[in-house]
Amino acid sequence: MAVTPLSDTQLDRYARHIILREIGGVGQMRLLNAHVAVIGAGGIGSPAIEYLAAAGIGRLTIIDDDRVELSNLQRQTLFATADEGAQKVDVAMREVARRNPDVTITPVRERIDAANAGQLLAGADVVLDGSDNFETRLAVADAALALRIPLVSAAVGQFEGQLGVFRGWEADKPCYRCFVGDDPGRAEASCAEQGVLGALTGLMGSMAAIEMVRAIIPFGDDSAGKLVMVDTLSLRFRTIALPKDPGCRSCAG
Repeated sequence: MAVTPLSDTQLDRYARHIILREIGGVGQMRLLNAHVAVIGAGGIGSPAIEYLAAAGIGRLTIIDDDRVELSNLQRQTLFATADEGAQKVDVAMREVARRNPDVTITPVRERIDAANAGQLLAGADVVLDGSDNFETRLAVADAALALRIPLVSAAVGQFEGQLGVFRGWEADKPCYRCFVGDDPGRAEASCAEQGVLGALTGLMGSMAAIEMVRAIIPFGDDSAGKLVMVDTLSLRFRTIALPKDPGCRSCAG
Protein backbone atom coordinates (compact mmCIF):
# COMPACT_ATOMS: atom_id res chain seq x y z
CA MET A 1 0.00 0.00 0.00
CA ALA A 2 1.38 3.39 -0.97
CA VAL A 3 2.23 5.74 1.89
CA THR A 4 1.27 9.38 1.42
CA PRO A 5 4.31 11.56 2.20
CA LEU A 6 4.09 14.37 4.70
CA SER A 7 2.79 17.59 3.19
CA ASP A 8 4.69 20.86 3.44
CA THR A 9 2.24 22.00 6.11
CA GLN A 10 2.80 18.81 8.11
CA LEU A 11 6.56 19.14 7.76
CA ASP A 12 6.25 22.57 9.38
CA ARG A 13 3.71 21.52 12.03
CA TYR A 14 5.67 18.48 13.22
CA ALA A 15 9.20 19.82 12.57
CA ARG A 16 10.23 19.54 16.23
CA HIS A 17 9.29 15.85 16.19
CA ILE A 18 10.84 15.13 12.83
CA ILE A 19 14.19 16.56 13.86
CA LEU A 20 14.37 14.09 16.76
CA ARG A 21 16.39 11.08 15.68
CA GLU A 22 14.14 8.77 17.75
CA ILE A 23 11.02 9.93 15.88
CA GLY A 24 11.89 11.42 12.51
CA GLY A 25 9.60 11.48 9.50
CA VAL A 26 8.88 7.74 9.69
CA GLY A 27 7.85 7.99 13.31
CA GLN A 28 5.63 10.99 12.61
CA MET A 29 3.90 9.01 9.89
CA ARG A 30 3.28 6.24 12.42
CA LEU A 31 1.62 8.76 14.72
CA LEU A 32 -0.53 10.09 11.89
CA ASN A 33 -1.67 6.55 11.10
CA ALA A 34 -2.23 5.53 14.73
CA HIS A 35 -5.52 4.99 16.54
CA VAL A 36 -5.57 5.54 20.30
CA ALA A 37 -8.42 5.30 22.80
CA VAL A 38 -8.68 7.60 25.81
CA ILE A 39 -10.95 6.61 28.69
CA GLY A 40 -12.11 9.73 30.47
CA ALA A 41 -11.80 13.35 29.31
CA GLY A 42 -11.21 14.60 32.84
CA GLY A 43 -8.18 15.75 34.76
CA ILE A 44 -5.81 13.20 33.22
CA GLY A 45 -7.58 12.84 29.88
CA SER A 46 -7.80 16.56 29.11
CA PRO A 47 -4.06 17.33 28.88
CA ALA A 48 -3.38 13.92 27.33
CA ILE A 49 -5.92 14.61 24.58
CA GLU A 50 -4.40 18.05 23.96
CA TYR A 51 -0.87 16.69 23.58
CA LEU A 52 -1.92 13.64 21.56
CA ALA A 53 -3.78 15.93 19.17
CA ALA A 54 -0.79 18.27 18.95
CA ALA A 55 1.45 15.25 18.25
CA GLY A 56 -0.67 14.36 15.23
CA ILE A 57 -2.28 11.13 16.39
CA GLY A 58 -4.45 10.29 13.40
CA ARG A 59 -7.49 8.99 15.22
CA LEU A 60 -8.59 9.60 18.80
CA THR A 61 -11.46 7.64 20.29
CA ILE A 62 -12.60 9.46 23.44
CA ILE A 63 -14.93 7.58 25.77
CA ASP A 64 -16.74 9.61 28.44
CA ASP A 65 -20.41 10.00 29.37
CA ASP A 66 -20.00 13.01 31.68
CA ARG A 67 -20.93 16.65 31.23
CA VAL A 68 -18.78 19.63 32.15
CA GLU A 69 -19.26 20.99 35.66
CA LEU A 70 -17.79 24.15 37.15
CA SER A 71 -15.81 22.08 39.65
CA ASN A 72 -14.00 20.43 36.71
CA LEU A 73 -12.40 23.69 35.59
CA GLN A 74 -9.80 23.74 38.37
CA ARG A 75 -7.91 20.96 36.54
CA GLN A 76 -9.62 19.87 33.29
CA THR A 77 -7.89 22.06 30.74
CA LEU A 78 -10.01 21.28 27.69
CA PHE A 79 -13.01 23.11 29.12
CA ALA A 80 -14.01 26.71 29.84
CA THR A 81 -16.77 28.35 31.86
CA ALA A 82 -19.04 28.59 28.80
CA ASP A 83 -18.86 24.79 28.39
CA GLU A 84 -20.74 24.08 31.64
CA GLY A 85 -23.42 21.46 30.96
CA ALA A 86 -21.98 20.33 27.62
CA GLN A 87 -20.95 16.75 26.92
CA LYS A 88 -17.22 16.47 27.53
CA VAL A 89 -16.61 14.45 24.37
CA ASP A 90 -18.41 17.09 22.29
CA VAL A 91 -16.20 19.86 23.67
CA ALA A 92 -13.12 17.68 23.16
CA MET A 93 -14.10 17.05 19.54
CA ARG A 94 -14.55 20.78 18.93
CA GLU A 95 -11.25 21.70 20.59
CA VAL A 96 -9.22 19.06 18.78
CA ALA A 97 -10.73 20.04 15.42
CA ARG A 98 -9.84 23.67 16.14
CA ARG A 99 -6.24 22.80 17.00
CA ASN A 100 -5.25 20.13 14.48
CA PRO A 101 -7.19 19.18 11.31
CA ASP A 102 -5.00 16.06 10.92
CA VAL A 103 -6.77 14.38 13.84
CA THR A 104 -10.10 12.56 13.57
CA ILE A 105 -12.13 12.27 16.77
CA THR A 106 -14.50 9.39 17.43
CA PRO A 107 -16.64 10.48 20.40
CA VAL A 108 -18.27 7.80 22.54
CA ARG A 109 -20.92 9.27 24.83
CA GLU A 110 -21.37 6.25 27.07
CA ARG A 111 -19.78 4.68 30.11
CA ILE A 112 -17.35 1.90 29.35
CA ASP A 113 -17.85 -1.32 31.32
CA ALA A 114 -17.14 -5.03 31.18
CA ALA A 115 -19.97 -5.60 28.69
CA ASN A 116 -18.89 -3.08 26.04
CA ALA A 117 -15.15 -2.54 26.62
CA GLY A 118 -14.00 -5.13 24.09
CA GLN A 119 -16.13 -3.62 21.34
CA LEU A 120 -15.20 -0.01 22.16
CA LEU A 121 -11.45 -0.67 22.31
CA ALA A 122 -11.14 -3.02 19.33
CA GLY A 123 -8.79 -1.65 16.69
CA ALA A 124 -6.91 0.75 18.98
CA ASP A 125 -3.12 0.68 18.93
CA VAL A 126 -2.84 1.82 22.56
CA VAL A 127 -5.28 2.69 25.35
CA LEU A 128 -5.03 5.38 28.02
CA ASP A 129 -7.16 4.83 31.11
CA GLY A 130 -7.64 8.00 33.12
CA SER A 131 -10.97 6.95 34.63
CA ASP A 132 -11.96 7.76 38.18
CA ASN A 133 -13.15 4.43 39.57
CA PHE A 134 -11.69 0.99 40.14
CA GLU A 135 -14.46 -0.98 38.44
CA THR A 136 -13.98 0.89 35.16
CA ARG A 137 -10.21 0.50 35.33
CA LEU A 138 -10.56 -3.28 35.72
CA ALA A 139 -12.97 -3.51 32.79
CA VAL A 140 -10.64 -1.50 30.57
CA ALA A 141 -7.59 -3.48 31.69
CA ASP A 142 -9.27 -6.84 31.05
CA ALA A 143 -10.36 -5.79 27.56
CA ALA A 144 -6.94 -4.36 26.68
CA LEU A 145 -5.29 -7.59 27.84
CA ALA A 146 -7.69 -9.76 25.85
CA LEU A 147 -7.13 -7.63 22.73
CA ARG A 148 -3.36 -7.41 23.34
CA ILE A 149 -3.42 -3.62 23.30
CA PRO A 150 -0.80 -1.80 25.41
CA LEU A 151 -2.48 -0.11 28.38
CA VAL A 152 -1.27 3.17 29.84
CA SER A 153 -2.89 3.64 33.24
CA ALA A 154 -2.70 6.90 35.19
CA ALA A 155 -4.28 7.91 38.49
CA VAL A 156 -4.14 10.82 40.93
CA GLY A 157 -5.20 11.49 44.50
CA GLN A 158 -4.64 14.65 46.53
CA PHE A 159 -0.90 15.30 46.00
CA GLU A 160 0.14 11.93 44.57
CA GLY A 161 0.05 10.38 41.11
CA GLN A 162 1.00 7.08 39.55
CA LEU A 163 1.61 5.90 36.01
CA GLY A 164 2.08 2.41 34.63
CA VAL A 165 2.29 0.65 31.27
CA PHE A 166 0.88 -2.88 31.03
CA ARG A 167 1.39 -5.61 28.41
CA GLY A 168 0.40 -8.65 30.42
CA TRP A 169 0.25 -11.06 27.47
CA GLU A 170 4.05 -10.97 27.36
CA ALA A 171 5.74 -13.68 29.40
CA ASP A 172 7.77 -11.32 31.60
CA LYS A 173 5.34 -8.41 31.90
CA PRO A 174 2.55 -7.96 34.48
CA CYS A 175 -1.03 -7.11 33.66
CA TYR A 176 -3.04 -4.53 35.59
CA ARG A 177 -4.56 -7.21 37.84
CA CYS A 178 -1.08 -8.36 38.82
CA PHE A 179 -0.73 -4.87 40.29
CA VAL A 180 -4.12 -4.24 41.91
CA GLY A 181 -5.74 -7.63 42.43
CA ASP A 182 -9.30 -8.63 41.69
CA ASP A 183 -11.69 -6.82 44.01
CA PRO A 184 -13.90 -4.45 41.95
CA GLY A 185 -15.78 -3.36 45.04
CA ARG A 186 -12.89 -1.79 46.94
CA ALA A 187 -13.77 1.51 48.55
CA GLU A 188 -12.31 4.57 46.88
CA ALA A 189 -12.40 8.23 47.74
CA SER A 190 -13.28 10.54 44.86
CA CYS A 191 -11.66 13.85 44.00
CA ALA A 192 -14.81 15.51 45.31
CA GLU A 193 -14.31 13.84 48.69
CA GLN A 194 -10.54 14.15 49.13
CA GLY A 195 -9.48 16.91 46.71
CA VAL A 196 -6.67 16.92 44.15
CA LEU A 197 -3.96 19.38 43.18
CA GLY A 198 -5.05 20.66 39.78
CA ALA A 199 -1.63 20.93 38.17
CA LEU A 200 -0.83 17.34 39.24
CA THR A 201 -3.44 16.05 36.81
CA GLY A 202 -1.76 18.04 34.05
CA LEU A 203 1.58 16.48 34.93
CA MET A 204 0.20 12.93 34.94
CA GLY A 205 -1.80 13.49 31.75
CA SER A 206 1.28 14.82 29.97
CA MET A 207 3.38 11.88 31.16
CA ALA A 208 0.65 9.51 29.98
CA ALA A 209 0.70 11.17 26.55
CA ILE A 210 4.46 10.56 26.37
CA GLU A 211 3.89 6.88 27.10
CA MET A 212 1.21 6.74 24.40
CA VAL A 213 3.67 8.14 21.87
CA ARG A 214 6.34 5.70 23.08
CA ALA A 215 3.93 2.80 22.60
CA ILE A 216 3.51 3.80 18.95
CA ILE A 217 7.15 4.75 18.32
CA PRO A 218 9.30 2.75 20.75
CA PHE A 219 12.22 4.80 22.03
CA GLY A 220 14.13 4.96 25.29
CA ASP A 221 13.80 2.37 28.05
CA ASP A 222 10.72 0.14 28.08
CA SER A 223 8.32 1.26 30.84
CA ALA A 224 6.14 -1.86 30.88
CA GLY A 225 6.41 -3.62 34.23
CA LYS A 226 7.32 -0.43 36.09
CA LEU A 227 5.28 2.05 38.10
CA VAL A 228 6.17 5.73 38.33
CA MET A 229 5.02 7.31 41.59
CA VAL A 230 4.87 11.09 41.98
CA ASP A 231 4.72 12.86 45.35
CA THR A 232 4.24 16.60 44.95
CA LEU A 233 4.45 17.27 48.70
CA SER A 234 8.14 16.40 48.53
CA LEU A 235 8.44 16.89 44.75
CA ARG A 236 9.81 13.38 44.43
CA PHE A 237 9.57 10.81 41.65
CA ARG A 238 10.10 7.10 42.30
CA THR A 239 10.04 4.16 39.88
CA ILE A 240 9.38 0.68 41.21
CA ALA A 241 9.35 -2.69 39.44
CA LEU A 242 6.04 -4.55 39.19
CA PRO A 243 6.54 -8.32 39.06
CA LYS A 244 4.25 -10.62 37.11
CA ASP A 245 1.99 -12.53 39.50
CA PRO A 246 2.42 -16.26 38.76
CA GLY A 247 -1.05 -16.86 40.21
CA CYS A 248 -2.82 -14.06 38.31
CA ARG A 249 -6.08 -15.38 36.90
CA SER A 250 -5.92 -12.96 33.99
CA CYS A 251 -2.42 -13.37 32.55
CA ALA A 252 -0.59 -16.23 34.27
CA GLY A 253 -0.04 -19.26 32.07
